[in-house]
Amino acid sequence: MLDINDILKILPHRHPFLLVDRVTLLEPGKRIVGIKNVTMNEPFFPGHFPGHPVMPGVLIIEAMAQVACILAIMSSDESVRSKVTYFAGIDNARFRKPVIPGDQLCFEIEATGCKRGIWLFNAKALVDGKLVTEAELKAAFADKNN
Repeated sequence: MLDINDILKILPHRHPFLLVDRVTLLEPGKRIVGIKNVTMNEPFFPGHFPGHPVMPGVLIIEAMAQVACILAIMSSDESVRSKVTYFAGIDNARFRKPVIPGDQLCFEIEATGCKRGIWLFNAKALVDGKLVTEAELKAAFADKNN
């Protein structure tokens, strides 16, 4: 549905901090499914951990937030294109299984509401259909000059 070129037009993130490769499903205002292919070439693996590479949990959360950001932007009117989306909160994060090189992360994000400009999401990361990470995320739009 959205390839990397489309994603680059939506998100401000760039290498090495762009953590979503593709969007396979997008239902504006409802849900999105995104993909991250995890390779040994990731810049964090040499230090996390030498001889036992594991994707840092905080980066899995960041990747989920980036996919949620795409959903928020694509669910909003054109006025948000001139704004930046900030990660505004995280609750109930749980890490169930390590993510290693060769895994493909599938992010399933569901919008649960938008209150006073704050988007709320239920987010899951899966590998081979098995839950590896879950969290409740919040995001907000703000002017770039703030």
